[in-house]
Amino acid sequence: MERQAYELKAGSIKNLRLTEGEILPPAPGEVTVSVKAIGLNFADIFAIQGLYSATPKGKFIPGLEYSGVIENIGDDVEGLNRGDKIMGVTRFGAYSTQLNIDHRNLIPLPEQWDFEAGASYLVQALTAYYALVNLGNLKSGNTVLIHSAAGGVGIWANRIAKKLGAYTIGSVGSKSKFHLLEKEGYDQYLLRGSDFRQQLDHCLNGKELNLVLECIGGMIFKESYRKLAPRGRMVVYGSASYSSQSDRPNYLKLLAKYLSRPKIDPQKMIEENKSILGFNLIWLFNEVEMMNDILRVLKELDLGNPVIGYTFPFKDLPQAIRLFQSGKTTGKVVVAI
Repeated sequence: MERQAYELKAGSIKNLRLTEGEILPPAPGEVTVSVKAIGLNFADIFAIQGLYSATPKGKFIPGLEYSGVIENIGDDVEGLNRGDKIMGVTRFGAYSTQLNIDHRNLIPLPEQWDFEAGASYLVQALTAYYALVNLGNLKSGNTVLIHSAAGGVGIWANRIAKKLGAYTIGSVGSKSKFHLLEKEGYDQYLLRGSDFRQQLDHCLNGKELNLVLECIGGMIFKESYRKLAPRGRMVVYGSASYSSQSDRPNYLKLLAKYLSRPKIDPQKMIEENKSILGFNLIWLFNEVEMMNDILRVLKELDLGNPVIGYTFPFKDLPQAIRLFQSGKTTGKVVVAI
């Protein structure tokens, strides 16, 4: 069976090449999926540029999230049939027209969703829930600050937090995104800038800040942590300040940012009774039982449909990545096959 896939050796988006080759039959426990849509995530960009510790050595196919149709079934697979519409996650390999995948990492595509919606859900909804609940211990009445509030994780995080009775504050990098935050029901929102401290104080209006979902880094990390209340938690799942809008990283600038990054004294954490937790969602892909437990809860919360900001054809995947890394998008960026 022939497939097309975008492959590269990490370092630059320019290294992406559309290749053709044979895909082997699925191994025991695997199925072959004909991919219909691919969801982009910031981890893709960091992997492509070689900034992600989990990036494979040598040539690899990027991509963590997809939807499609089961085309072939290996031995020892039960409960799935050829033609089933599914959505799934993978530890890289989704930038492809077909892939072989462990059947346990597949979820039935909801009947009312198209393939683009199916590629816009799993990674970001799982990230939001795991950060808020499993790590953040979010409770009704808590106040949560959600950075990159108009992105996929931010949208799901707000919906989850509101369902759980929290007060939500969203931060974005452009005022043009305020209309989406209002539509999504954020209680307060602010523009990240030099006056971030004052804006955050205004949004809190005397409320304690109990939880921060942090994915920016730098000054935003520092000021968000400063404002955390005693027993507050900051959950770090990314660091957008290290990303660039060029095809390859500027390593001197990256080094400068790394050396000047905020540093938290563990002794002061004890004195102030604050916590910082970090996680990498790829780790969860191997914890199938936990992942499925979270997905069952998310289904019960009835969070609505994904917000899809842009859809590109497969041939324009590199352009989709460049738009996504610009920080100008809202919702999910999807590539359709």
